Amino acid sequence: MDVRGTVAPGFEAVRDAFVRNFEQRGERGAAVALYRHGRKVVDLWAGTRDVDGVEPWAVDTVQIVRSAGKGVAAAVPLLLHQRGQVDLDAPVGTYWPEFKANGKERVLVRHLLAHRAGLAALDATLTPEEAADQVSGPRAVADQRPQWEPGTDHGYHAQTYSWLVAELVRRVTGRTIGRWIAEEIARPLGLDFWFGLPADEAHRIGRIGPVEPPPAEVGGALRMRPKRSVVEAYGDPASLTRRAFGAIDPFPDENDPAYRAAELPASNGVATARGLARCYAAMIGEVDGQRLFAPATLTLARTEESAGPDRVLVVNTRFGLGYMLHGPAAPLLGPGSFGHPGRGGSLGFADPESGIALGYVTNGLQKGVTADPRAQALVRAVRSAL
Repeated sequence: MDVRGTVAPGFEAVRDAFVRNFEQRGERGAAVALYRHGRKVVDLWAGTRDVDGVEPWAVDTVQIVRSAGKGVAAAVPLLLHQRGQVDLDAPVGTYWPEFKANGKERVLVRHLLAHRAGLAALDATLTPEEAADQVSGPRAVADQRPQWEPGTDHGYHAQTYSWLVAELVRRVTGRTIGRWIAEEIARPLGLDFWFGLPADEAHRIGRIGPVEPPPAEVGGALRMRPKRSVVEAYGDPASLTRRAFGAIDPFPDENDPAYRAAELPASNGVATARGLARCYAAMIGEVDGQRLFAPATLTLARTEESAGPDRVLVVNTRFGLGYMLHGPAAPLLGPGSFGHPGRGGSLGFADPESGIALGYVTNGLQKGVTADPRAQALVRAVRSAL
């Protein structure tokens, strides 16, 4: 395996795990980056740019990272709160009056971020074109009646998160979330990250696609089978699980340039591994003199808001304000870690206690939502290096 990039002394275990992902865990093309205390210590890439191709992954290759982009999107309302522009305990209708319809008058901004709004699914699904037009999605969630009493329980807002958070940001700032991130986060930090891939960057993106998982036994460790309740939830078209993930129907072609150019912060962030890692590094400390979160905002991001059985994922999950927290469903580095995985593999997170920020990007999408075996192997390697 021709692995390119650099590893600082002491972090060789991460390179070893990255190589084993190709040898044992079905990896096709991927990159991993790691920052510690604001300094880049790992920056590796290997394999093919396209999941079904032969052209090598390059230093500047980017990929769709699916829900791993949610963590970057969540930074926007938190930064608006930090600047005094958003009250997390205000009703969403304060900023977006049309949202109050159908029993949502008491939905708070923090409920959107913690997946407690009760709006995990839509009664009428959206086409890919409607999902991307920045009008139909916000209108649909504003008209939607909640699936449970808002604020009383949580369930992963897999797709509706796009329109809930993006419209809140637009109402407050007058800018789309993609533009806000480009101007206020990506440009100052020098990040390769977009919601809405610009045409002049489109030559850098690789094709993503499904890949077969590795054999049931890898390195002597047996893979855990999903619980029957989880299998049934994903198999039942009428379940809240299927409806939440199927809010866009038919499922978009994620390699379509039109989809890549859309701004869907729940699902179509485009990034390099170093872009994800550098963003999280700036959430927990300074990176080349730039910092995103003040200490109080960092505390908000990783303070538990939701915990226990998730109505959509049908496992126990933990969320802060916009971020998954360390736990069995989404193992990160330690109890204080916060971040977000992308369904199929990609991952971005930070661990303030160790000063670690990690970004992992892949083009080979395996089954699973929150704990991809390749990402977990990298996390274990980081833990062993500390």
